[in-house]
Amino acid sequence: MPKRYDSSLQASTTVSQAQNAVNKLHYAVSQAMSHPNAQTIVQAEQRLAHTEQAMKQAELSLGGQGFELAQEMFIEEKKRLHSLQNQHRQGKK
Repeated sequence: MPKRYDSSLQASTTVSQAQNAVNKLHYAVSQAMSHPNAQTIVQAEQRLAHTEQAMKQAELSLGGQGFELAQEMFIEEKKRLHSLQNQHRQGKK
């Protein structure tokens, strides 16, 4: 029985880490949107890469509603960053 508990706890921790990563991504994208320059966009892109890795790890765990919520938030932040990247590229032309 303890192994099952440990596995459940590990999955819960992994999902929590994914949710925390998404929250940090949200902050980085918001910062880049507030102050759109090469540095803030690169920082958001780096945070996106880190968050993608955290999401993959969480998906490999048990998943569940916590993961689904994090996944939805992740997709939304990814869209926001891509929109900002496109705006920034157009502004350079």
